[in-house]
Amino acid sequence: MPWTPAHAENHLSFRSNWLRAAVLGANDGILSTSSLVLGVAASGASRSAILTAGIAGLVAGAGSMAAGEYVSVSSQRDTEDADLRLERRELAANPSGELRELAGIYEARGLDPELAAEVARGLTAYDALEAHARDELGLPEDRRARPLQAAGASALSFAVGAILPLLAVGLFGSSIRVAACVVVTLLALIGLGALGARLGGAPVLPAVLRVVFWGATAMAVTAGIGALVGAAV
Repeated sequence: MPWTPAHAENHLSFRSNWLRAAVLGANDGILSTSSLVLGVAASGASRSAILTAGIAGLVAGAGSMAAGEYVSVSSQRDTEDADLRLERRELAANPSGELRELAGIYEARGLDPELAAEVARGLTAYDALEAHARDELGLPEDRRARPLQAAGASALSFAVGAILPLLAVGLFGSSIRVAACVVVTLLALIGLGALGARLGGAPVLPAVLRVVFWGATAMAVTAGIGALVGAAV
């Protein structure tokens, strides 16, 4: 019967593909949309103009994030597939040499030569390509690039993040609109930094501090430029 672990081990690295795309998308959605509406608001534009610009930024940003992630991760996947095709050809052309290579990998990791050879033979008999992909190329199945997953996670998280500053601008009056957008954005960035750190098993405070610092900087710069442009125009 197949071996099963005696206790569950909740490793986190399998989340790396979609987590990176989701955190990047949400951060970009919150920050770019809040910066956009703050810049437009600082120019003296009306609420309808601010919301129109924000909604256009949401739609364009979500599409751009999805397309960018898909193209980028597809390039990574193409490289992985090329390595796997090369490995498949080498297995067909020189199976004994590939078996020795695999045994050498296990021997370098600390197994004695006889055991390394035995492990290599067993894994080769079970799935030679997967054994080489995992142990020679560092490409286990659950770590390989997934373009559609990355694109979907990025687009969805961007849209969710972008809604928050839009709601702040739309719900509050002109007297506190900018302040409300800044507060909502900073709170959202704090939550995003903490969530990303928890999902990735990283320390929470450094993640929160860096996302809030750079977010506040971006908003301040954009609002300042918007005010200057509004005064000039």
